[in-house]
Amino acid sequence: MKEIKWGFIGCGDVTEVKSGPAFSRIPGSSVEIVMRRNGEKARDYAARHNIPNWTANADEVIHNPDVNAIYIATPPSSHAEYTIRAAAAGKPVYVEKPMARNYAECQEMISACKKANVPLFVAYYRRRLEPFVKVRELVQQEAIGKILFVNIRLFMSPRPVDFDSEHLPWRVLPDIAGGGYFIDMGSHQLDYLDYLFGPVISAKGVAENRGGLYPAEDTVSASLLFESGVVANGAWCFAVPEQSEVDSIEIIGSHGKIEFSTFEKSPINVTTSEGTERYTVEWSQHVQQPLIETVVAELQGKGNCPSTGESASRTNRVIDDIFRDFRAQNFND
Repeated sequence: MKEIKWGFIGCGDVTEVKSGPAFSRIPGSSVEIVMRRNGEKARDYAARHNIPNWTANADEVIHNPDVNAIYIATPPSSHAEYTIRAAAAGKPVYVEKPMARNYAECQEMISACKKANVPLFVAYYRRRLEPFVKVRELVQQEAIGKILFVNIRLFMSPRPVDFDSEHLPWRVLPDIAGGGYFIDMGSHQLDYLDYLFGPVISAKGVAENRGGLYPAEDTVSASLLFESGVVANGAWCFAVPEQSEVDSIEIIGSHGKIEFSTFEKSPINVTTSEGTERYTVEWSQHVQQPLIETVVAELQGKGNCPSTGESASRTNRVIDDIFRDFRAQNFND
């Protein structure tokens, strides 16, 4: 594939800055058509982003003869459906994260793409985003020696929309998102740690709803063991007051520690016996662009993308393990 001509299924908020513009900024890549169920919003998006075509019908994207790759940017509940349909049409897929609502849906997506012999990529863009590339370099260079332990903390206060029980955001509706903000945000952290330390081979945890604002979990604790032997502990809470907010990953090594944030644009701190060194690394304007560049390169036969259906599905498997009891108690018949 010399020229990658994309069709978007979904063109909501995530595509405005984080991803959408990047597809047309990469040599050999362009956007042919965008789709949204609200045709007027699709038309408006296409006009603002200089995209020639728009539609309210996903089939017009999937079966468009000028489109040879599909970007799926809808809520997780439709990821499997659209991926399977795109694969059946013989078109590679780049799908938003989380990959699906659960591991079983991920396996269906992987199977469909394998059957059609098309690649499947997932938008866990921190695998290529500049600050996180730097952290990985520090780990690989043994800047803090042998990695022993990882401590994850993500505490956030409720958003105004979380208090509107009649119009809750889809991210806290389990039938659409598979869970709550832990799946939406914590999945980034779990996937990135998979990239650093290999697959998780044991995951145990508990999830609860402590704030009572919506049906999904808002508080999670987990213990993880990675294939490499690294042990991690994580705590996530999305019901804390503002003064208790924390966004921190701490990697502990035999000679020091690396501290950084997942969502805040803060410095990377490396502390050893010689003191603390700070690295300030700029984020790309369109944060998905470095990863999308690898997707385009692989489709053109010039490289490989580090975020695949296989790698992303592992994060869903870990979440399933952590959520098993909570889902059984709250959402299963």
